[in-house]
Parts: sequence; structure tokens; C-alpha cells
Amino acid sequence: MYEGSLTGRTSVITGGSRGFGLALARAFAAAGSNLMLAARGEAELSAARAELREAFPSVGVEIFVADVASEHDVLALAGASRAAFGGIDVLVCNAGVYGPMGPIESLDWKAWVDALHVNLVGLVFCARVFAPALKSSARGKVILLSGGGATRPLPFLSSYAASKAAVVRFGETLAEEWKPYGIDVNMVAPGALNTRLLDEVLAAGPQLVGPAFFAQAVAQRESGGTALERGASLCTFLAGRRSDGITGRLISAVWDPWERLPELSETLSGSDIYTLRRIVPKERGHDWQ
Repeated sequence: MYEGSLTGRTSVITGGSRGFGLALARAFAAAGSNLMLAARGEAELSAARAELREAFPSVGVEIFVADVASEHDVLALAGASRAAFGGIDVLVCNAGVYGPMGPIESLDWKAWVDALHVNLVGLVFCARVFAPALKSSARGKVILLSGGGATRPLPFLSSYAASKAAVVRFGETLAEEWKPYGIDVNMVAPGALNTRLLDEVLAAGPQLVGPAFFAQAVAQRESGGTALERGASLCTFLAGRRSDGITGRLISAVWDPWERLPELSETLSGSDIYTLRRIVPKERGHDWQ
């Protein structure tokens, strides 16, 4: 669908060694992008690089072992990206964890804070460190993985929910800051994916995540969940030039007509569609004074 749309572009993908991150890498490589993949596991990264180099010999694929929660690692990743490709055009912040599961008063506090460092602080630091390279691109693109945790309460997964909501507000803010530089910043909800995060919920059980969320996870496992390729296609679209000017939005790969956004961009830019906002009484039929 997007073959050649990223030719000549270079993308950095965090959490790019498995699951949705690897699906992203495959889609970006198929579209012609050079890749720098970062993750914590060297063996999985090496396997991903071997697969991608064999399948897409015309694009450059490099890897770097990094924990996005480590400032040292992120700085080193930026240096390795410059050394390998000179500059970058696309930053995809995909690395993320659920964090501890259970009631806020009884879960491991350090684990709660550590999850925030991966999901939010590390993501913000990536944007900060890669800012010079993105500003030097002909059209920089930033894609932040958020998901359903940003738009509704998630009892017993409070660190994940809080961090993902913060990611969206940060992305909306960054989009405004970087408009003068022609950088588009968007957040993506890829759908209910059957990845290691689902496995963690199933392993935790209903006692920790709650019976409703556990039942939802079981149903998702049995149905197969959302195809990884759907979210990867949305990210490929947002990484390419066809999405120029679409910025500051949380877009669902499953529920939103994102393929039509270029023709709707004028209306979109003047509205609060696909943004986080406060609902006031009048919008629900009440005239409270």
C-alpha cells in the first residue's frame, strides 16, 4: 500500500525487536526506509536485523541495545544513528511496559515509578535528544504509541494508564512547539494487540487486573486481537509525506478513517477532533449554572 513512500528516509524505532515494533520495522522497510532499531534484548535485535536485511536488501538496517529509561543509552542511540545514517527523519517511540498490576495502595511503588520512566520520561527524552536531527529533516515525523490506556480509566493498571494519557498531552504540546520546524507529531492507538503485554495480563490473573479486564483479555486472545499490520500501516502513513500537516492527533488504527485524513486535513487542523479534551455539561444536554 505504501511501497516506496519512505524511500530515502531514515527511521528510529524504539522497542523494535519484537511484537508491534517488529511489525513496524517490516512495514517501514517495505516502504523503503532505512532503520535503526533499539531495544533491550540483543539476541532479539540481532534476529530482527537478520530477517530485515534478508527480506529488504535495498534498505539499511542497524541495531542498538538501549533502555529508553536510561539517559546514557538514549544519548548513545542518537550518536549511533548519526554515525550510521547521518541524520534521521522519523522517530517512533514504541517501547513500553504495563508496569505493576493491582490496587495502587498495595503494588510495588518502585515498579510503578520505573514504568513511568519507560513509558513517559524515556519517550520525552528521546524526543529531546533527537530534536536537532528531526529539525534538520526535510519533514520530520514523530510517532508516539499511546493506545486505549490514554482515553479511559484502567483500574489496577494505573501506571500504564497515567503514563499513556500523559504521552498524548505531551505529544499535543510538542506538536505545537515543533510546527514552525515542519515536524508532525502524532499519537497512535494500534488496537487490541496479541503481544507480550496481553500475555502479562493473562499471567497476572483476575485477582490483580480485575475480573472485567481479565475477561476482556481472554476474549482478545481467543479472537486473535487486532492484526499488527493495521497499526503498522497507520504508522507508515504518518511517517510519509502524504500525511504532511496532520499533527497533534491521537489516531486509532481500528476506528478512525485515517486513510482519508489528507482530504480532511483542512477541517481537522481547525478542530479538536482526535485530541484529549474536557467534556462540559452542555455537550451532554445539561445547562448547569
